Amino acid sequence: MDGADPAALEDLICCPVCDALHVVDEIPDGIRLRCVRCRTVIAVGRPEAILRIVTLAATSLVLMTIVIFYPFLQLRNGVFTSRASVFETVMSFSEGIMAPLSIAVAFFVIILPVGRLAAILWALGPLAIERAPLPCAALMLRLSETVKPWAMAEIFMVGVAVALVKLADLATLSMGPAFWSFAAIVFITALQDTQMSKHSIWTALDTAAKNSPR
Repeated sequence: MDGADPAALEDLICCPVCDALHVVDEIPDGIRLRCVRCRTVIAVGRPEAILRIVTLAATSLVLMTIVIFYPFLQLRNGVFTSRASVFETVMSFSEGIMAPLSIAVAFFVIILPVGRLAAILWALGPLAIERAPLPCAALMLRLSETVKPWAMAEIFMVGVAVALVKLADLATLSMGPAFWSFAAIVFITALQDTQMSKHSIWTALDTAAKNSPR
């Protein structure tokens, strides 16, 4: 598309499912636009898109506090009972040869997911209540998209599932509130990522930034 008008290219949206290109102008509030080929939602009007993402991000951030500090799993074998939170598990391997593993788990399972959620709230929170965006809002939104592949909450849940299978014959296992909160975060994150309309979000952020007082 060499030589194409840059202004015209800004109105193009590619369907994330079938790659069909659509020319989209300003979307009315509360309106959903679907792909003409596969009917996937490709853009949503500003209030619905922003409010949905902010609500899901805030919910996930609250659940993360439960995940970090509340019991995750409880093992019972006869009179022996052991329970631990994610934070306690990470700290228990913070010394010696296992220290790098502890740092990696803390970074990819706790720090990055929390940081990404905080970045989303920083970038889009004011827009959800019809306020001017905070400084560096575009940078924070771009950062949240950059670190998304490295926020490995779902990978951690896969590892936990494998560990449960291996430990099932050795002890009686019971899931704590942190386990179910983490499972909810994985579901909410998947819902947020699949329904996020990047075109609507960036358009709303650019418009709010242009209209905000300098």
